[in-house]
Amino acid sequence: MAGYTDAAFRSLCLEQGASFAFTEMMSAEGLARGSPKTLELARRAESEKLWGAQIFAAEPRSAAAAVRALESLAPSLYDLNCGCSVPKVLKSGAGAALLRDPARIRDILRAMRGETAAPLSVKLRSGWDPGSLNYLEAAELAQEGGAALACLHPRTRSQGFSGSADWSHIAELKRRSSLRVFGSGDLFSAEQAVALMSRTGCDGVMFARGAIGNPFIFAQALALFHGLVAPPSPEPEVRLAAALEQLARAAALHGESRACRQMRKHFCAYSRGIPGGAQLRSQAVRAERLADYRRLVQEYLRR
Repeated sequence: MAGYTDAAFRSLCLEQGASFAFTEMMSAEGLARGSPKTLELARRAESEKLWGAQIFAAEPRSAAAAVRALESLAPSLYDLNCGCSVPKVLKSGAGAALLRDPARIRDILRAMRGETAAPLSVKLRSGWDPGSLNYLEAAELAQEGGAALACLHPRTRSQGFSGSADWSHIAELKRRSSLRVFGSGDLFSAEQAVALMSRTGCDGVMFARGAIGNPFIFAQALALFHGLVAPPSPEPEVRLAAALEQLARAAALHGESRACRQMRKHFCAYSRGIPGGAQLRSQAVRAERLADYRRLVQEYLRR
């Protein structure tokens, strides 16, 4: 997720039991031009033995150049995002815009395949709008292009994140495709992850928004998948300690000032649902330094 899944956050998720994590969405054009800001998104944590490089591209040439730019970093797989509905990405012809001409998905993946032996995957939505549900066609063309895995978020581009994810689309894709199929959409608890796999027969699940401020969701899901009792939701002091640890790792990656600005949205997520969380969030949005966050947490715990 752009602006969220940097190496600092991913490393916490992995420690909590996540099997795999993807980089933030990287512009293929930026990678092809050697943009330092784009290349910075490919930084990996020391704990990331496996990691996925996620790109968005509008045409084969830039996608191939992006893979060439990343090959020396040895990603475990390359992921083509065909589901992002952010207007800036759509205007470039990338993300979910590819669903309007799914043959381009095949062509882009073929160009990527020509540059790497690593596995390829795609992230899809159900279609551009309710009148064009073409996820089955898109997945078939992705497989022709060399993809081995498709993750489906069963909403249309026009829905954005409104309404409900239609898990029946994941079940249909799993029934009719020989790709490995992962499901996403409306996964905000470990129980929902188990339910998604049970109802659809998919091969795996991907947490997205449900993991923001809640890396503990991976340990809970892992326990349920192994037939164990899930750990309870952590107490406020555990949640806030994780937030401070993520901030410290982000500061080591990006510098204190930038990390503290970026952490505001994460900190708000970590504090959601805890007693007195609203007051904590109102103060966190003005935090500028590591010491500011530490002081906020110390004062909260004293109260």
